[in-house]
Amino acid sequence: MAVSERDMMGGLAKGLKVIEAFSAERPRLSIAEAAEISGLDRATARRCLLTLAELGYAAYDGKFFTVTPRVLRLGTGCLATMPLPRIVQPTLDRLSEEIGQSTSVSILDAGQIVYVARAAQQKVMSIALMPGSRLPAYCTSMGRVLLAALGEDAARTALEASQRPARTEHTITEIEALMDALATVRRQGYATIDQEVEIGLRSIAVPLVNMRGRVVAALNVGLAARGEPMEAMADRYLPALKAVQAELAGMLT
Repeated sequence: MAVSERDMMGGLAKGLKVIEAFSAERPRLSIAEAAEISGLDRATARRCLLTLAELGYAAYDGKFFTVTPRVLRLGTGCLATMPLPRIVQPTLDRLSEEIGQSTSVSILDAGQIVYVARAAQQKVMSIALMPGSRLPAYCTSMGRVLLAALGEDAARTALEASQRPARTEHTITEIEALMDALATVRRQGYATIDQEVEIGLRSIAVPLVNMRGRVVAALNVGLAARGEPMEAMADRYLPALKAVQAELAGMLT
């Protein structure tokens, strides 16, 4: 529902913007950086950061702020109440053991994917991923699966509203090229990414649908890039991914 301006807590809204400025790629922020990312003025960002530090949600070394493990309380409680992670985690653990690769499940939040479950076998990214971690949707396999499920108009709107930096020389950033990629995902029922997020990383993702046939999440496997073609890797891992996809379709509401 729409909330009137007088019912909004401005200070809380600004504090949340500052918390959201931190990411796996930007774990340490100066006041100026936090202000720029959050869209707040420096004085407001400074007050928010100092408040977070005073309450134990951030650490300050005199120049940079970093969030502390205490901030996880804000997200883990929410994740614990969501049925999706509890349902998929055992299946994810089994799949990861079977194929010997790291697997994940994520949902879409605006222009980002949010990891809700993960089973790690080997580290294939330079950053550590865990439930609550976020990555851009436009250049990730799970993100493209979830964007494709929105339909053309909604997907285009989401892409246009997102920043789309070229993370590697392989990253697709142009709107029309991304729309073509999403059309391919819809046609073939899965997405592949070849070193668009990070050099050395490939991934394959399929949508997870509920009992009513609606896409509610995405499942992927992360792979180290090797000499064999991407198509060969997809042929090897897609059967296992699709088996889990079919299994979970009868469990998700």
